[in-house]
Amino acid sequence: MPVPSTTVPPRSLLRDDVFARVRDAIVDGTFAPGEQLRDAEIADWLGVSRTPVREALLSLARSGLVQASPGRSTVVAPIDAEEVRHAVAVVAAMHRVAVMEATPHLTTADLEQMREANDAFRVAHDAGDTAATHVADRAFHAVPVGRAGSDAVRTVLALYAPVLQRAERLRFASHDADASADRHDELIR
Repeated sequence: MPVPSTTVPPRSLLRDDVFARVRDAIVDGTFAPGEQLRDAEIADWLGVSRTPVREALLSLARSGLVQASPGRSTVVAPIDAEEVRHAVAVVAAMHRVAVMEATPHLTTADLEQMREANDAFRVAHDAGDTAATHVADRAFHAVPVGRAGSDAVRTVLALYAPVLQRAERLRFASHDADASADRHDELIR
């Protein structure tokens, strides 16, 4: 049988989709620290079998977002200050690499996209909309990460950024968000 010549567009794996949905629910506080995560309930919620849920929970355990006890239970990990410090160091290093790699390739449109994301960040913070602040922050950092084109950077960020994002959710609800917006401006300059 000959292989078809048309290209099938790439699609994400079910476990990756489940991972993203559960990760986002942990980061945004839908699933609170200490809350038990039952794979059957998550499978029902997402309309999938338990297998991709189990795979996603294992990945989330590797990133430190959940704590799994074999044969017992899986719970949302508490926000641990030391783990956050470690994640900050790793995420900051990856963003530095991304900026160094991306800088020669950044276009005027890329810089404008970063300015718009930072403006949205400030507006959301001023309005007290922590979720929108978080979305704008992700959009800002996505520009250099995307332009850098490094799978290694994307992989490491996917693993450690959610640990930091949980803590940022709390920080963005405070006045500390102003300092982030100022650092964004400096990076654009």
